[in-house]
Amino acid sequence: MKSIVQTRSKSRKRRGLLLFRICIGLCLVGLLYCGYLLWLINSYDDSAPIEKADAAIVLGASLWSDKPSPALKERLDFAYKLYKEGKVKQLILSGGLDHNGSKLTEAEGMRVYLLEKGIPADKMLLDNAARSTYENLLNSKVIAADHQLKKLLIVTHDYHAPRAMEIARYLDYQNAEAAAFHSEVLNPFKNQSREVLAFAKWKVDAVLLHFGYRSPDYP
Repeated sequence: MKSIVQTRSKSRKRRGLLLFRICIGLCLVGLLYCGYLLWLINSYDDSAPIEKADAAIVLGASLWSDKPSPALKERLDFAYKLYKEGKVKQLILSGGLDHNGSKLTEAEGMRVYLLEKGIPADKMLLDNAARSTYENLLNSKVIAADHQLKKLLIVTHDYHAPRAMEIARYLDYQNAEAAAFHSEVLNPFKNQSREVLAFAKWKVDAVLLHFGYRSPDYP
């Protein structure tokens, strides 16, 4: 009897040790993968010259009381600069309703801000439906095609640019480049941490989309 008890005890210890090793291994793999994503997030080179394009897609961010948040204002100011320098002829403003109390969609809030800066209304095309970076680029691709805009710049922050460009490649953008910049108002640690999670989620979603587990109008 004693031998049987000892054998069972040793068996439980071995299973416990194996489970512990598996958990440690998974944690290490997770840490390495997060490190890889962090490297990707910091891989954008904002020193490269920005070439002329037909239009710039401005990826949405939050409105605060129907006004662009500081982060969104940075994107809009950068897009305004591109337009004034003659780098683009049109701006595609993409972003839906925030559900944070704003009455305007992100695209509408962006349009109002840029109108006040002097950009003509007919130079701005709006996507009022997008709720994610994927939808920003999915909807903007349709708008660009409808208006025969072939070469595109994707305006966003530098930490967001690698994921945005990966999604653009997934959506088969033929002639698009990132036009990104470093933020002066956002907390780098906070935003890069969130972007690691967002990038990891996109990797999973891309697989699900590829195998048809999500509809084309994801999410």
